[in-house]
Amino acid sequence: MFAKFIVRVIFGALGLWVASRLLHGGITVRDTTALILAAVLLGVVNAFVRPVVVILTLPLTIVTLGLFLLIVNAAMIGLVSLVVPGFHVHSLVAGVLAAIITGISSWIGGMILRDDRRAR
Repeated sequence: MFAKFIVRVIFGALGLWVASRLLHGGITVRDTTALILAAVLLGVVNAFVRPVVVILTLPLTIVTLGLFLLIVNAAMIGLVSLVVPGFHVHSLVAGVLAAIITGISSWIGGMILRDDRRAR
């Protein structure tokens, strides 16, 4: 269980790192410690805060055919940037793009974890 969390944090950190490299000026990461701390906190926020926000915004998500979830994911990254020193998201657009990049990275990590489960 803990190993799966570590793998998810690694892929989350990878996604945040790629986002910071692709979105010059939109997302800044001071150092590796801030990146890892942001990835761990993003995992915790996605586990506890995001489900509550998704339920509260369900009508808007349905009306927008699920596109509002990008804003919710960007808000979770923005929430993490408020707490972690050295990790900053400078605009909503940068947050949405970071949510897309981090989501793709997490999806790839999930695919790797699923393949590991099938081997057993």
